[in-house]
Amino acid sequence: MADHAKFITLTPEIYDYLIAHGHNGDPIRAELAAETAKMGRISGMQIAAEQGTFMAILAAAIGARSAVEVGTFTGYSALCVARALPADGRLLCCDVNEEWTSVGRRYWERAGVADKITLKLAPAADTLKALPASHAFDFAFIDADKSSYAIYYEEILKRMRPSGLILIDNVLWSGAVIDETKEEADTVALRKLNDFIAKDTRVEAVMLGIADGLTLVRKK
Repeated sequence: MADHAKFITLTPEIYDYLIAHGHNGDPIRAELAAETAKMGRISGMQIAAEQGTFMAILAAAIGARSAVEVGTFTGYSALCVARALPADGRLLCCDVNEEWTSVGRRYWERAGVADKITLKLAPAADTLKALPASHAFDFAFIDADKSSYAIYYEEILKRMRPSGLILIDNVLWSGAVIDETKEEADTVALRKLNDFIAKDTRVEAVMLGIADGLTLVRKK
């Protein structure tokens, strides 16, 4: 049983304090977030500011040079990761929506990272399976259709170098993963993947309470 004294419930005031005391105030990121927010409810697909900072720090800390992202939306997470890569680093972004990703392209150009990013507009499973087995990633982020997470996880893991990192978003799914009355396809898929990774001997993993839940996986 979890020790309830070891976590804190975030109030809006504490969350604002959290954001203010991290390096989350980059102007270009803020402008991209503001433009995305104008899209209405769908803007909720964008990752949180502190999550972007966390991902960038991890990518830089492991010296990542080759990264992949499944699910790009308006390009916020890609911007964060691409900035963390060295000048010759490369990020492969997999998405299917030209309209949303076109927003990201503009901000990638403004941030000077567009030359690091290759955007593939096609089903991500097809893009990943088409990569040669010798293609090696250092860092990966999965944040797309939940029902296909297991496919993305396996295709990326087999191409991940030892000690490379995979980050998987929305693993708590607003708490639905522990509600057995929730049987929607995405919820069931997340629940199954969470259970699988918890027992996957090929990796070390930790689930974190960042945003809607973030699992950090290190390939052994």
